[in-house]
Amino acid sequence: MAAEISFPVDTPGGSRALTVTYERAGAGEPLLLLHGIGHHWQAWEPVLGVLAAERDVIAIDLPGFGASAALPEGVPYDLATVATVLGNLCEALGVERPHVAGNSLGGLLALQLGREKLVRSVTALSPAGFWSEAERRYAFTTLRAMRAGAQTMPPALVERLSRSAAGRAALVSSIYARPGRRSPEAAVAETLALRNATGFEPTLVAGGSVLFTDDIPDVPVTIAWGTKDRLLLRRQGVRAKHVIPGARLIRLPGCGHVPMSDDPALVARVILDGSR
Repeated sequence: MAAEISFPVDTPGGSRALTVTYERAGAGEPLLLLHGIGHHWQAWEPVLGVLAAERDVIAIDLPGFGASAALPEGVPYDLATVATVLGNLCEALGVERPHVAGNSLGGLLALQLGREKLVRSVTALSPAGFWSEAERRYAFTTLRAMRAGAQTMPPALVERLSRSAAGRAALVSSIYARPGRRSPEAAVAETLALRNATGFEPTLVAGGSVLFTDDIPDVPVTIAWGTKDRLLLRRQGVRAKHVIPGARLIRLPGCGHVPMSDDPALVARVILDGSR
């Protein structure tokens, strides 16, 4: 069962409490899992059991996504601020310098945590921030279209579409190479998560000028990219390798933008190898 934790964050009006939802399982060295924009911690369910066999796994709903509260008024969703909030979260959970794995937005945040030396290792799956301006505009336009579809589609239609492989493809094929592998319940839940994500637009606004341009020399970094990623094209992985030359760059054959469901065994192995 997912749990909640509240901890203080600094705001222009003083310290305020923020409540974050998380799932924790397993034992061993801590491993923090960060999902992408519009998603929720359940994105990691396909790999959670394998990871928990070797790690103390903490999969969170980022602030403003899933069941977590939005950031308090006046607190921006920019990279440095959210990374600081995640550091406060780890402190509240009693976790010091966890390993971290993130996907898309979560991958970018994981790299920021690595840059700030707040984690032991970083595994970034199709991380944001290595795009050209044209690629960024394409990704943001696609994301906004996905969000608009989730917000305008009647719940009864979402339920009906989720019952067939073709319907699930209509709902989630933008981010999965194998959308038919998603269960009906998962397809409905992540469509609703996208619909209700209060942090969606503020995150896109904050991300409009983001480029990750710093090396991370003292933290082990793995960057993995799905060969069928249609949201952030895989050539961005080559750019990431140029920025972080010491990183391990891995292809994920047949995987889309959110690879955990497309090939759980491969993704779990990449994350565990990166955290060893």
